[in-house]
Amino acid sequence: MKKKKMILAGGNGYIGHLLADYFEPKGWECVVLTRQLTGSPREVLWDGKSEGDWIQVLEGGEVLINLCGKSVNCRYHQRNRKELINSRLQPTRLLGKVLGDLQNPPKIWMNASTATLYKHTYGDAWDESGEIASHPDAKDAFSIDLAQAWENGFLGSVPGGIRPVLLRSAMVLGRGRDANNVLGVLRRLVRWGLGGKMGHGRQFVSWIHEQDFCRAVEWILVHPELQGPVNVAAPNPLPNRDMMKILRNRLNRPLGLPAAAWMLELGAFFLRTETELIIKSRRVISGKLARSGFCFEFSCFEDAVMDLNEEIKG
Repeated sequence: MKKKKMILAGGNGYIGHLLADYFEPKGWECVVLTRQLTGSPREVLWDGKSEGDWIQVLEGGEVLINLCGKSVNCRYHQRNRKELINSRLQPTRLLGKVLGDLQNPPKIWMNASTATLYKHTYGDAWDESGEIASHPDAKDAFSIDLAQAWENGFLGSVPGGIRPVLLRSAMVLGRGRDANNVLGVLRRLVRWGLGGKMGHGRQFVSWIHEQDFCRAVEWILVHPELQGPVNVAAPNPLPNRDMMKILRNRLNRPLGLPAAAWMLELGAFFLRTETELIIKSRRVISGKLARSGFCFEFSCFEDAVMDLNEEIKG
C-alpha cells in the first residue's frame, strides 16, 4: 500500500520534527522543505521564495503543513518586524501559487498560526469565536497585526478544492531540547531559583502537551468538518503563578524569586525578546475540537508536567 505523504514546509524546527516523529511510525511519508539541509533523508531543499524541483514533492500529497516563519522570540524593531512578516507571507503565497498548478495537490493545507491572536483577558476563555484585538496592557499590537496578516495571506492563497485549516496553537510542552521548546526554558528558570510568578502572576497561560498536539493534527486530518481556524490548546489554561508553582513542586524547588514588571522589561531587553510573550493573558480553549469529539490525554497542566517528568527531573 502506498504511504500517505505529509509535506512539512519549514519543518526543521521543534514542531516539524515532532510531527514527523509521530506520523512516520504510523506509516506516513514525511517530507521536510528546508532552506538548510542537515543530512536527514526527509529533507528537500527550497528557498521559500522561488519555484524549483521541490514542487514535485507536493504532487500526490495528503496534507501540506506550513510552519515557515522567523521565531517571534526576538525584539520587534523595524528589521525584525519586516523579517517576521516576509518569512511568513512569502512562502505562504509561493505555496498557494504552485499548488494551484498541480494535477494532484494535497487535499488539506494546514497553516501554523497562534493562540495569541485573541484579546488579552482574565475573563472567560476564548474559543474560535473569541474577540481578536490588541490590548495596551499586553503590548501586543504588532503580534496581532502579524498573525492576522499571515492568516489572511494564507486564506487568500488556498486554491479551490483544498481544505484550509489554521492551527491557532498554544505553547507546546515537550521533551525536546530545541530552543523553541518553552518547557526547557521554564525548567532552567526554576532550577536557577527564578521560578516565582512573573509580574503579578494573574495572566493566564494556554498550553498543550506535545502528544495531544500531534493527536489533534491527526484528528483534524480525518474530520473534514474541521476547517478554517482551529484552536489547538488544552481545555484548562491556568494563571502564571499556578503554573510556576506546579513546576517548582515537580522540581523540588519550594522557593522561586518573583519577577516584577520592571525586571521583566530589563530581562527582555538583554535577552533580545519582548515582555509580551510573558505578560499577555492568553486564556484560550478549542471549541471546534471539543464539539467534534476530540478527547485530550492531558487536560491539566500538572498531569502534562508529570508525564514529562523524565526530562524535567535530574
